[in-house]
Amino acid sequence: MDLNIAALRRAYATNTLTPTDVVNEVHRRVTAYTHKDPGVWIDTVPLGHLLARADQLVMLRQTLEAKSEPLPLLWGVPFSAKNNMNVKGYRTTAGCRDFSYVAEQTATCVQRCLDAGGILIGTTNLDQFASGLVGQRSDYTNPRCALDYDYVAGGSSSGSAVSVAAVLVSL
Repeated sequence: MDLNIAALRRAYATNTLTPTDVVNEVHRRVTAYTHKDPGVWIDTVPLGHLLARADQLVMLRQTLEAKSEPLPLLWGVPFSAKNNMNVKGYRTTAGCRDFSYVAEQTATCVQRCLDAGGILIGTTNLDQFASGLVGQRSDYTNPRCALDYDYVAGGSSSGSAVSVAAVLVSL
């Protein structure tokens, strides 16, 4: 399954894919990849919640089609959020266990992706407080390079970068 946004939009437009198909495939990929590299994700959304989101999107599509309105830009697009951005009900850690707290609200940028029809798959690891260059300073297992496990992922957004490079999410 191609998670490129343009490819997803084409597949959705021709009804060759549904958000449920995408959620199931992404969940399978994330689970398999996490066994290889446990450092990418801080938290992932449970499959049941992802399937409920897929159902919401299908209902939204039906409503919008009945009104001849277009789908939101990110409708059905799986995405990850760097774990220094709040997601209501999930831990915000900034890569530091002592800093960790459960967010009471969702960050505006994440909420905008959700409002645009995106499917949040989870929050990703990062260089502690997003202040490093190589992505290897986290209280959580450090992510590895998606292309060659012998190398570091690099950058303060290391988990997010790997989640896209390993084609676990679209953005």
